[in-house]
Amino acid sequence: MSSAEIQHIAVAGGGAWGTALALTALRAGRRVSLWAREPEIRAAIRTRGENVQFLPGVSLSGIDVVDDIAAVAAADAVLMAAPAQHVRATTLLFAPALSPGQPVILCAKGLERGTTKLMTEVLAEAAPQAAHAVLSGPSFADDVARGLPTAVTLAAGDLALAERLSAALGTAAFRPYASDDPTGAAIGGAVKNVLAIGCGIAEGKGLGLSARAAVIARGFAEMRRFAAALGAQPATLAGLSGLGDLVLTCSSAQSRNFAFGLALAKGETVPEATGHAHGVVEGAATARPVVERALALGVDMPIAEAVAALVEGRVGVDEVIAGLLSRPLRAEAE
Repeated sequence: MSSAEIQHIAVAGGGAWGTALALTALRAGRRVSLWAREPEIRAAIRTRGENVQFLPGVSLSGIDVVDDIAAVAAADAVLMAAPAQHVRATTLLFAPALSPGQPVILCAKGLERGTTKLMTEVLAEAAPQAAHAVLSGPSFADDVARGLPTAVTLAAGDLALAERLSAALGTAAFRPYASDDPTGAAIGGAVKNVLAIGCGIAEGKGLGLSARAAVIARGFAEMRRFAAALGAQPATLAGLSGLGDLVLTCSSAQSRNFAFGLALAKGETVPEATGHAHGVVEGAATARPVVERALALGVDMPIAEAVAALVEGRVGVDEVIAGLLSRPLRAEAE
């Protein structure tokens, strides 16, 4: 399938990110179908021309809303934009209708609770006949929806497929860079959400920009160790879907994960901080699976472990900070 043959793109997931990607595909000249789990979102897009709940004020004229998720399998390529913990269940709903080799592009960032599997591994089990790809990188849904310049990684085991999909989705403002390392792209997107919670905590406790920079740098070291143990390419982690996404997510309260950590540091409970997040806090759900997978691989990830313990209510914010500051000094490369 060439990029010219990818004329119809479907999006499975009607949150802010799925909606922004649907707009991007439309701007790239594709016919776009969007499925949202919530009937009220589908109704609002049809009647008001916008996603009032997740992306208000942005016109969605030209996007076709479908009620039956199986209909997304009629597209030339599917963007899987459901939250990470729902990727398996959502994919299973339309997977039987997929053709062999039909592209499904993962746009969710996380590891699955219970199995500790990467989203690439989940998709391989839920839709084994599909051609799998990953779209990840430094991108806020609001920026993408507004057409602001954004660069991301689009990775597939077959580089030629990644290049075709990049050409089908790319515009002057939305720049997908092709990669042949979907594992690395999936890891970067998942782990950075966990680390962003830690950066939000540092900000909320007034620890200063130097402390935030230290969390980013030491967190990046954790990400690289984890990725290496799973066979990812080092260059991928140093690129858009690794370091690029980490820097963005750890630097702005526009990130739900950063804002979640900020709220915890200011004394909110986990349910309170989650309740006003205006979307899924992927890092909170992913922290424990990341730590469990790391332990199984023999990889040390103290920042991720601290975030997981905090989210689970086993420690408080001050204990987390004290624990990280009291860790033994060692060579930076370790």
